[in-house]
Amino acid sequence: MALTIGVDVGGSHVSSAAVDNESFKIVQGTYFSGLVDNKAPKEIIFLKWAEVINKTIEKCGLNENIEIAFSMPGPFEYETGRAMFEGNDKFEALYNVVIPNEFSKYITSKNVKFRFLNDASSFGIGSVLMNGLDKKEHKVAAITLGTGFGASFLDKTVPLTSGENIPDNGCLWDKTFKEGIADEYFSTRWFIKKYEEYSGKKITDGVKEIANKNDEFSKKVFEEFAFNLSDFLFPFLKTFEADTLVLGGNIAKCYAQFLPKVTQIWKDKNSKIEIIILENTEESSIIGASYVFNESFWEIIKETLPSF
Repeated sequence: MALTIGVDVGGSHVSSAAVDNESFKIVQGTYFSGLVDNKAPKEIIFLKWAEVINKTIEKCGLNENIEIAFSMPGPFEYETGRAMFEGNDKFEALYNVVIPNEFSKYITSKNVKFRFLNDASSFGIGSVLMNGLDKKEHKVAAITLGTGFGASFLDKTVPLTSGENIPDNGCLWDKTFKEGIADEYFSTRWFIKKYEEYSGKKITDGVKEIANKNDEFSKKVFEEFAFNLSDFLFPFLKTFEADTLVLGGNIAKCYAQFLPKVTQIWKDKNSKIEIIILENTEESSIIGASYVFNESFWEIIKETLPSF
């Protein structure tokens, strides 16, 4: 069985698992996760990453010639592996660090090869592979709704970052919406801000807490979110001619609170976009990242990987 170690780097955690390169499934028993202080010194961050990744490697019994694929947030130079985290309040100790050059010594095995992919692209590719959407001519928009607002636009498994029907850089978080940018409206902090504004009560556990309250203020917030999401997303999906929209992230786990309204609005516009909810965003990102070691896929995308 040919394996790739997939790694999902989040703002406060790191997770890794071995992925079967044929079935695109995580090998049972190889998933590990741990907390990471993103404001820690470089050595501490690397030690925490390695602690988790080495558990996966040990579980697989791999000693050498290991391929490790990272699902990594930006700003980052994905082809070279150089971290560009600066002024964004996370992993700033890694600024200008070429991770393959400095992280190798923390891995217990020899002859390790690293590749990197944007976290939103990783989620998108993983969602395509997990749902068999790579087996037919299919355009997929994959959105993560959580701490931030991630997006990728895919033609089968290939994330697109340019073209007449693609938003600039293949991203949506920075696009103008109402009085600001999309990230301000489609993230956890918007939910907290709005619920506290409407109810006068403090929220300590994010969107899940708001959904569980299921009071008049919660319903008002989710309805407003549904209108915002449908209004913002639809023009991009229509221009891209998307066949499928995949939603992931912690907010997507509360889809019952907002998705019926979104689908009704789009139905009224004669939209036939299929919507898929992937509640395990992390699994999708790990699987999607591992696909960078498919050599034909790598040859297609390596020259167009974003550096931001």
